[in-house]
This record gives sequence, C-alpha cells and structure tokens, in this order.
Amino acid sequence: MSGITSFTSVPVIDIGGLYSPERAEQERVAAEIGRAAAEVGFFYISGTGIDESLFDAMLAAVKEFFALPVEEKMRNYIGLSSCHRGYVPIGEEGLEGTVPDLKEAFDTALDLPVDDPDYLCGNPMLGPNAWPELAGFAPAVTAYYQALLAVGQRLLWAFAVALGEDPEVFSRHATKTPSQLRLIHYPYNPDAKDSIGIGAHTDYECFTLLKPTAPGLEVLNGAGEWIDVPPVDGAFVVNIGDLLELWTNGAFVATSHRVRKVAEERYSFPLFFNVDYYTEVKPLPQFATPEAKSRPTLRAGEHLFAQTAQTFAYLRQRIETGELVLPDGSLGLGQFGQQALQEVD
Repeated sequence: MSGITSFTSVPVIDIGGLYSPERAEQERVAAEIGRAAAEVGFFYISGTGIDESLFDAMLAAVKEFFALPVEEKMRNYIGLSSCHRGYVPIGEEGLEGTVPDLKEAFDTALDLPVDDPDYLCGNPMLGPNAWPELAGFAPAVTAYYQALLAVGQRLLWAFAVALGEDPEVFSRHATKTPSQLRLIHYPYNPDAKDSIGIGAHTDYECFTLLKPTAPGLEVLNGAGEWIDVPPVDGAFVVNIGDLLELWTNGAFVATSHRVRKVAEERYSFPLFFNVDYYTEVKPLPQFATPEAKSRPTLRAGEHLFAQTAQTFAYLRQRIETGELVLPDGSLGLGQFGQQALQEVD
C-alpha cells in the first residue's frame, strides 16, 4: 500500500529556502517536499527565482511556431530525427488501439553537438535538438530549459535529503541527462466535451516540472478520485515519476494523472527531469527490506526510450517492422503509479 492520501487539493511549497545559506532552512523545505511526495505525489512550487520574462519569451516563440502551416512544421517532423527531437503532429502520439491525443507538440532536450560520442554511437535519446528556422525560437526555448533544469537539480538534492540519504545520491547521476522539455499545444476546440484528452498515465523519469496556461490537469488521489490541478500564478506543478517510485520502492508513488478536454486553447510545458541514460535504478537499501515488494532494476534512459517507443506511432511502426528492438527488460505501459497500485489492491 502507498501512503497517498485522499487529498482534495495540491499543496503549494515555497522552495526559496532551498537556496538559503542556512542548512536548517534547506532541510526544512526538503522535509516539506518529502511529505508532499509521500502523501500526494503532486505539489506546486513557488520561490524558484525564475524570471517570468523567460517563460513569456518562450511562450511567444512557441505560439509563433504552432501558428505556422502544417507543412512548414513538418519540416522538423520528429520521425526525421535519430534522437527523438522535433515536431509531433496531431494524431502521432497516443496509446495503440486508442483515439490519438488531440494535441501537437515540439520535443526538445539537452542540446548536444553533432560530434557528441553518445549521439555518434546511436543513443536514441541523446543528441542535437531539431530547431525550426524561426528567429528567436531556439534561444528562447534554450534559456527557459536551462533555468528550469537548474531548479530540477536543486529538487533532486532536496528529495535525497528528505529521504535521509546522502544529498548527492541522485545528483551524482545527473550530469548529462535525457531530460525532455515538451512544448505542447492543445488547439481551441469549441466542440470539446467534459471528457478525457490524455488518458491516465505516469511520467517515465524522476519527476516533472510543469507550467500550463489553462486548466485541464487532474491527479488521482488515494481514494481513486480525480482532483483538479489548475494553474497557479508564479508556480510550477511538480509530480513524482517512475524512477523515484522505483528508487523508494513506492514510498514516493509516481502520480497517475490525466488531462481533461477543455474548449479553450491551452499550452503546456512539462520538463521531465531524468538522470543519466545508463543509470541503474533499483530500490535504495533502506527500502529493499525482505517484506518489501520486489521490483526489477531499470536503466533510466532505456526505460524512457521503451515507454516512448510504445507511445509514438513512428516508433511503433519501426518496432513492427523489426527495424527497432526494445531494450531487454523493457516494461509495458502502466506499471507504475497510484492507478496501478489500486488495480493490484
């Protein structure tokens, strides 16, 4: 059983204290983060120090890109990339056998040079970004990505402290991460009904930092109820992902969430904070007790790639033709999170 409660709202945590020179203040905030991770799995953070102008500049650039004709956007189609970067058209993404998600996106990550050794070796998630020929787009997205990535590094430290671990137990594995920043656009849909836009799922990495422009996000509580997580001015949404659930053997549960269809146009910018591609993730010793659930060891990047490959049409086609083979030990979708636990219970 997880510790996720029957919460009806998501807490807001001011993380300014993580940047305090006083260790006691840092630990106080880390403890607050730890409680939210264990009891809710979702929380807002304020006090990040990120200048709002960085978000505004990125949003303006993204709006300009998504307003382009489809054929123009398809010049950067993600299926043309060898490291999963670029434009995701409507209908590309969704679970096999289900209605594709009604959204478009542009996927970015750590922008590595073309002579990077991991990229040259064929790593499927590390390499250069695919940038559109749009003045200001790449600088605006990169500046926002780097600022948010720095906040993610501090949160990773805080999670370790909250667990009573060596503060660097996770951070030492976050040096060259396949952490993705997705730029997502939900078009205006006057015919939208109160139904599911993106089905229930967990995120494949350690945790997610999200800033949306409109409501629609919902999270599953311990009683099996869906709770609204609306935008909060000046704050980011944080939710626990698969890898922190595995590292803590369920003390932190990857949060099952979904997006409800809304009529208004919506932009959403999740940064999926990961650790290095070949990091082996398994329950930490304090959680690997004889009576604890047995969980398989995963490699962080391989888990990300396997889950991604089962979600994107262009990758599923490559699996079907034998061009692409999933890593050994790859899990099917839906193996983590509150929903998976409730199905077992």
